Amino acid sequence: MNIFNAKTSDVQAIYQLIQEYAEKGIVLPRSLLSLYQQIQSLYVMKEGNEILGVAGLHVLGQDLGEVRSLVVSPEHAGKGIGRQLVDHVINEAARLEVKRVISLTYETEFFTKCGFEKINREELPEKTWIDCMNCPKLECCDEVAMIKYIR
Repeated sequence: MNIFNAKTSDVQAIYQLIQEYAEKGIVLPRSLLSLYQQIQSLYVMKEGNEILGVAGLHVLGQDLGEVRSLVVSPEHAGKGIGRQLVDHVINEAARLEVKRVISLTYETEFFTKCGFEKINREELPEKTWIDCMNCPKLECCDEVAMIKYIR
């Protein structure tokens, strides 16, 4: 199992995997177009040609990035794939000199194990103005904001 930069040929499988979790309300849905447009910021863990998981790094500003669309194939859940993808995203953020990485999530226990801590969404105006204004959950957001500081 290795982590790779996603390719356009991966997008259909990425879309299906994200959609599976979006239908359960665990992650926000992504359109095929948005996945193609942001392909350079998506990472996939593969075994052969099978995508086991995906995560994105979305840079929100000079020193702020976000772990986005982190999902693992249900058949491979609990095998450390999500953790490896988060670690990969953190390493990429560090390479880009991003100092803070956030996640808006329901999986607080998982992100705490990855070194994130809870914060108030109000501390993230960059996220609010860039993404939240167009989110279907704007008026009823129940995701928890978490942050990890990169040294």
